[in-house]
Amino acid sequence: MDSLMAVEFKNNIQADLGISLDNSLIFDFPSLELLNDHLLNNILNDIINRDNYDLSITNNPEESPQTNIFSQDYSVQEEKQQLTIPENPFNWQLIQDISPQFYQFELSSEYLSLQYESNNYKHIRNPFFIPHEDIARDTITIEGRTLINYASYNYLGLAGSPDIYQAVMAAIKRYGTSASASRILSGEIPLHQELEQEIADFLGTEDCIVYIGGHTTNTTTIGHLFNKNDLILYDAFSHNSIRQGCSLSGATAIEFPHNDSHTLEKLLQQHRPHYEKVLIVIEGIYSTDGDIAPLPEIIELKKRYKTFLMVDEAHSIGVLGETGRGIGEYFNVNRSDVDLWMGTLSKSFVSCGGYIAASHAFVQYLKYTAPGFVFSVGMSPGNTAAALASLKLLKNEPERVKRLKMNVECFLSCAKHYGFDTGMSQGSPIVPIIVGESEKALNLSSLLYQKGINVLPMIYPSVPHNAARLRFFLTVNHTEEQIHKTCEVLSYHIESD
Repeated sequence: MDSLMAVEFKNNIQADLGISLDNSLIFDFPSLELLNDHLLNNILNDIINRDNYDLSITNNPEESPQTNIFSQDYSVQEEKQQLTIPENPFNWQLIQDISPQFYQFELSSEYLSLQYESNNYKHIRNPFFIPHEDIARDTITIEGRTLINYASYNYLGLAGSPDIYQAVMAAIKRYGTSASASRILSGEIPLHQELEQEIADFLGTEDCIVYIGGHTTNTTTIGHLFNKNDLILYDAFSHNSIRQGCSLSGATAIEFPHNDSHTLEKLLQQHRPHYEKVLIVIEGIYSTDGDIAPLPEIIELKKRYKTFLMVDEAHSIGVLGETGRGIGEYFNVNRSDVDLWMGTLSKSFVSCGGYIAASHAFVQYLKYTAPGFVFSVGMSPGNTAAALASLKLLKNEPERVKRLKMNVECFLSCAKHYGFDTGMSQGSPIVPIIVGESEKALNLSSLLYQKGINVLPMIYPSVPHNAARLRFFLTVNHTEEQIHKTCEVLSYHIESD
């Protein structure tokens, strides 16, 4: 058993027995027999004697069995676990009757469904997985052509910054291209701790932990902190990573209508008393519609019903608030009113990774036990340096946030002038233009590409059948001229389509 396996094994014992154990325990008692004797004779019996445990569920001693509750008949368990060899010859016809779709993936229903959907739009240019040939700014080069670009979330225009280049190159020169190990072992570098401290200071939290990916941050944090005895209430427009985290946790998960705090309270009244821990999960800015969560209302419910609250700031950090400190600054809330501030490092901070900014207790627990952190390599030196340098740039140049806001207002005003349906977008750099059917969105994306404008469609099943859209990501680098030209070209093709 290696050291990471030992840590996980020890954590599982702690969780099952509700006790605290030394990290060296597994190595001090290298066999299951020795470990079992140690737990029974030294630790568990000490706890029982110290706390005067009542080992019977009743208080009547006459009804209490006079046996040690920690002793088990392992021979019975071992007998049940033995492989049963059938006495009669195996019926190979059972294997022959298995349909090929269950062992040849190209025949599986999942793959055939993808192929069917793809064939429906075969006559339209496929806009997905098209490589670009330079930095994704307000413009981008694809297939040798320079286009106005609305398909990346380089919101603050920091990708390609010379200052960030220098920081990345210095980190790679000193630490190499990889952390080369899990941080809990030998993959820790000073930049990791410096980045975590900078994020915590920027947001006003006690501590912070950084993961190697945004999706991983949600799935492993939610999946690890909550269990079958708990309840998770999440917004209907929540990102896949939140839903995957709910599924991984084993908790009861219920979605509430988008941004509907009234229905959320009804669900809390109905379900809160029946669970141990309850988590409410929302996002700062929702990436499909570009609208903002009613955070103050959610905080009030979190306090009233004694729950935990997690806010996913993937698209709101660096964007909302006067200085880009996110939805917390936007609504001027007390930072401690939110238990878990989640964010990604791939958007405003032009790197790759994610973070949880929270209390010391949360962060310490996650650093020692969260599978997606403990059993993963640490963030690469280059990515860590890029995120750190971009955060420092934002602190020194908060006017980037103001300029981005001006571009958003310009685009929304222009879209309104042409009568475009921008859905629920409300001042965020994500602006959908809802056009209806999926084929229309794909066709418009192709037509705009031909006219020198790069914008990608969102189609079913990402959005409802009749709500396909072009999704525009605005950046600080866009100009009024680019925005007006885009709306003019789009208006022509929407009317003629």
